[in-house]
Amino acid sequence: MNLDFAKSDGLVTAVIQDHASGRVLMVGYMNQEAFRLTVETGFATFYSRSRRKLWLKGESSGHRLLVKQISTDCDQDAVLVQVEAQGPGVCHEGYESCFFRRLDGREWKVADTPTYDPNAVYGAKS
Repeated sequence: MNLDFAKSDGLVTAVIQDHASGRVLMVGYMNQEAFRLTVETGFATFYSRSRRKLWLKGESSGHRLLVKQISTDCDQDAVLVQVEAQGPGVCHEGYESCFFRRLDGREWKVADTPTYDPNAVYGAKS
C-alpha cells in the first residue's frame, strides 16, 4: 500500500466510481489516515481540505460508500475506488453523481434529475 502522498502535500486524489454502472460519482482526497480507514472499515473516508479533518462519506446523510475495489494509477498518486452507494445519491445537491452538469456549447446545463431532497437530508441552507 505504498501510495505517493508526498507529491500533493500529503494527499492522493480519490476518484469514486459506481462498481456496477461505471459512472463516476465524485472526486475527493485522502491522506494516509483516510486511506487506512477506508481499507480497514470498507467505507470511503476522505480528508476535507476546507475543514482540515477526516470525514466518513455519509456521516450526516447516511449515504455511505461501501468499497468494492481499490486501484491505483501508474504514479501511485491517485486511487480509483469502486463502490456500492448506500443511498440515492452522493452529491450534496441531491444528485446521484456530483457530475450532473454538462457543457453545452459554452454553458453548463443540468443533465440529470435529482434523486433526493438535500434539504430533507442536510437541512435548509442558512
